[in-house]
Amino acid sequence: MTDSQDLFEAAGQPPLGPTGRLMPHIPEPSPPQPGGRALVLAMCNQKGGVGKTTTVINLGAALAETGRRVLLVDFDPQGSLTVGLGFNAHELELSVYHLLMDGDARLPDVLLHTRTSNLDLLPSNIDLSAAEMRLVTEVGREQALARVLRPVLADYDVILVDCQPSLGLLAVNALTAANGVIIPLECEYFALRGVALLQETIEKVRERTNFDLQIVGLLGTMYDGRTLHAREVLQTLVEGWGDTVFHTVIRRTVKFSDSTVAGEPILSYAPASAGSESYRQLAREVLARCPGA
Repeated sequence: MTDSQDLFEAAGQPPLGPTGRLMPHIPEPSPPQPGGRALVLAMCNQKGGVGKTTTVINLGAALAETGRRVLLVDFDPQGSLTVGLGFNAHELELSVYHLLMDGDARLPDVLLHTRTSNLDLLPSNIDLSAAEMRLVTEVGREQALARVLRPVLADYDVILVDCQPSLGLLAVNALTAANGVIIPLECEYFALRGVALLQETIEKVRERTNFDLQIVGLLGTMYDGRTLHAREVLQTLVEGWGDTVFHTVIRRTVKFSDSTVAGEPILSYAPASAGSESYRQLAREVLARCPGA
């Protein structure tokens, strides 16, 4: 991971961004390099309703637009990622649960191809809630998801894991399988309170099951720059985390809800919208922080 300070242009005076910092020049991503292993990123926050699933869908679509092969993993028993991409979670014959708990299940049989080119999905539904209880007695229970993903690491450039809103065994599995973590935070006060607990969990995973785990960035979501509260929360986030906070901020817009109902990313539903451009910028920023992806 590279420091986002390296992104600043020496010449000129870039404008201030919504985080109150100078907006860096974020370069266009280079084409994906063949023959590598996938970058695995966990989208994690124990607080619900902060934009995890929306970010997985639309960051995934933005990365796919760059020509990268992207796999999305729905690791939440609510199945919101699966539903948000137009699939009926209740009608699944096979899901990520079977890959975790059934030794005979094959990943290609579970894989779903979305309507977006280069974007695939490992779906989930309520069955996954049973996995957390069953995994407790398993040897190497924290590595269950890593074992599932290992055979396809060479088939994708980026894998995004949508975590459930908790810090239980499923979240630990996602963090153990990941190279990095992206933490979406709604720009409101209560969202700030849980970040310290999440950081503590990440540190424990780093010490015990995944020594190389990195925090790629914190992402402000549902931002409304017209309100003083949102601006103050974003300022507090930057004061506490510095350049770990992405320069990209995801603003509130009804287009996200509309695209979810349509079962597709906002990048195809409203490609010229501000929300689409924000996720394209986020994709560039993630790739700049994760060279080789």
